[in-house]
Amino acid sequence: MDPAAEPTDHDLWVFAYGSLMWRPGFAYVERQPARLQGAHRALCVYSHVHRGTPERPGLVLGLDRGGTCRGIAYRVAAADREETIAYLRAREQVTNVYRECFRPVTLLSDPERRVRALCYVVNRGHPQYAGRLDLAAQLHLVRQGHGQSGPNRDYVLSTVHELELQGCRDPLLHRLAERLHGHDTHPDGA
Repeated sequence: MDPAAEPTDHDLWVFAYGSLMWRPGFAYVERQPARLQGAHRALCVYSHVHRGTPERPGLVLGLDRGGTCRGIAYRVAAADREETIAYLRAREQVTNVYRECFRPVTLLSDPERRVRALCYVVNRGHPQYAGRLDLAAQLHLVRQGHGQSGPNRDYVLSTVHELELQGCRDPLLHRLAERLHGHDTHPDGA
């Protein structure tokens, strides 16, 4: 459903799983740890703008189908709804690699509660969809990637840092971060 078609007199929830967790860039009135069922965080998008270029792509996160994703849900005041959606579209939809949709998200508050949140889910049919890459390929792309928002390495390390602040561990991202820090315990680089 088009977020603009939702009632504009209601607050907007936004689910963040990558850079929006540590750099939302929009005003919000509440920030809660949250869980999304049915999708997982994956480095599955070739970045041609923010963290790479078409000639030297980087690799950024997408919500890919299946599993669960822990992230942050932001509540945006109804008065800021349209401005926030416009901002998110300009930031997330530069190449239309994501599908904008609403999904049920569980806020990990006490007690837990469910809300409908705006999410950006990867479009598997888009040419920038990278699918599941092995660690060596991810490492190569992240090391080479540099775009309008800076080095791809910083993006990965900042995301891992934010996950750690939440008490979460994403095994694949943490393994990649160890390689980026030079703590390569596997001589084959995998």
